[in-house]
Amino acid sequence: MVLALSPAEATAFLPVAAAVGGWVMVSDLREMRIPNRAVLALLAAFLVIGAFLLPIDALAWRLGQGLAVLVVGFLLNMVGLMGAGDAKFAAAMAPFIDPADVLPVLMLFAGLTAISLILHRLALVIPGSRARLTKWASWQRLREFPMGVPLALTLIVYLALGIGSGPA
Repeated sequence: MVLALSPAEATAFLPVAAAVGGWVMVSDLREMRIPNRAVLALLAAFLVIGAFLLPIDALAWRLGQGLAVLVVGFLLNMVGLMGAGDAKFAAAMAPFIDPADVLPVLMLFAGLTAISLILHRLALVIPGSRARLTKWASWQRLREFPMGVPLALTLIVYLALGIGSGPA
């Protein structure tokens, strides 16, 4: 897959995205919530790293993209289709995504959501796994799903793919 994201951007953003993404995944699985500190950490990392990597117009465009995702996310939250933490995290993720890569990222997100849901549910039937992680809220509230997992995985995989693809 050829992405518009530059390998330099992907390389610079990936370590922070992986660290914050891991934090988000564990928190969402354990507590069914994404900490605001994680959202702010991801956004701050974009601002600091992006200020060195991106021209000011690209930086502004991507922040606008994040704002648009936040508005859509809050609308989805208001009608009960998305959690507020998921909406905020998706908005903090959005600036990391090159605008030309939105469609591939949405397709990646769809696939990783399906895989995450299947693996989450399969883990319930593995002998002993539920007993070891009995306090995880995501296994107690099965009508809900920790969307922080596929959201974080989408950003991490997108950036990892971007290291080996795209313009130099």
